[in-house]
Amino acid sequence: MRIGELAGVVGVTTRAVRHYHHLGLLPEPERRANGYREYTLRHAVVLARIRRLTELGLGLAEVRDVLADDAGKDLVEVLTELDEDLARQEEAIRERRGRLRALLEAEGGLPAEGPVSPGLAALFAGTAHLTDSPMAVKDREIIAFLETTMPDEARERMVASIGEALGSPAGVERAGVAYALLDALADAAPDDPRVEEAARALASCIPPGLFPEVGDLDHDDNVLRAFYDDLAPAQAEAIRRTLRILAEERR
Repeated sequence: MRIGELAGVVGVTTRAVRHYHHLGLLPEPERRANGYREYTLRHAVVLARIRRLTELGLGLAEVRDVLADDAGKDLVEVLTELDEDLARQEEAIRERRGRLRALLEAEGGLPAEGPVSPGLAALFAGTAHLTDSPMAVKDREIIAFLETTMPDEARERMVASIGEALGSPAGVERAGVAYALLDALADAAPDDPRVEEAARALASCIPPGLFPEVGDLDHDDNVLRAFYDDLAPAQAEAIRRTLRILAEERR
């Protein structure tokens, strides 16, 4: 058989056959006097086995182990390991689908900042009217970012604290007032007298559990520095003063 005939019989491409030769999975056939390779039934048997093993999910390195005369693992051991790996993948897929289902079925739909946790999605849905404020939009983006990067315990504490702050009409109203004051600082100077008013309004919205070690947050770490850089100078100064106010209150 020629290479095209071999590939056609087994149901693979000639490129795959050449690749298996290159990797040493399929022995090179002898060449006839005219220079063409002459494949035998044995080549077809080995090639068909390679195809069956790869269709089961084995990688080519694992296929080599199975085919090699001195393989360290027999076929049963390799397939058992593959079955266990597939079971782990199935479990991971079920968990991911469960999270996706919770997001898709969340009350209020998927927020623009999503995907976020169902709890945070519900909070965002309840305060969607605040997104007319540019500062509120930035705040939501930062909260979604923090939820992604925080450890589980800290993330749950943050979402619970935000729920505490925005869990009542009065809390939502306070947040709206603070955002409006911050928006008004977009073109102001850092020493504008409204900066202090905005800082105190924002501090009144933040419950103690949101930043339990708020004193450490006023240091110019990379994340906070990037957040300040994304704000107008007066807005950044208002956030700095807010953190200082909270630190003083919690001493």
